[in-house]
Amino acid sequence: MSPRGADAPEPGEGRQLDQSCMQHSLGYQLAQANIPMRKVFVRNIGEPLQLSTVEFTVLSLVANNVDVTQKQLSQALAVSAPNITMLLDRLEQRQLLTRERSESDRRSQHIRLTRKGAALADKAMRVSLTMERDALRHLSEGENTILIELLQKVARHRRV
Repeated sequence: MSPRGADAPEPGEGRQLDQSCMQHSLGYQLAQANIPMRKVFVRNIGEPLQLSTVEFTVLSLVANNVDVTQKQLSQALAVSAPNITMLLDRLEQRQLLTRERSESDRRSQHIRLTRKGAALADKAMRVSLTMERDALRHLSEGENTILIELLQKVARHRRV
């Protein structure tokens, strides 16, 4: 056996990692598929509009649901009450939303977008409608529809 030279590659270097042992794992496949999707989000919404994925989601949900409450957001996003409070605090500090006491239930607050928040939510939503096209160009329209439908079906039953 000859000793490896200083320029010799490490064993296995340059070869693709065999990931076949993880083919059965939906969680692993979702995590892998999320890598390019996160890059698309950051490039199209995250950096230019200064929104995280959860901030974008909250703004979109508030924009499309009248008198949404903190509890509803917390449940829909599976985020703890303290974490959703911190998130809403951040968005309120940026003057993107307000919290107003419910007239019918003083314990509850309605989350509403400000004019600035509504404009940002609208812009982000318009971008989101087309930003993934290039990343998914290898899927047919039918495959893309099936993928979305299957993921929605999995998500609907997450509390079971």
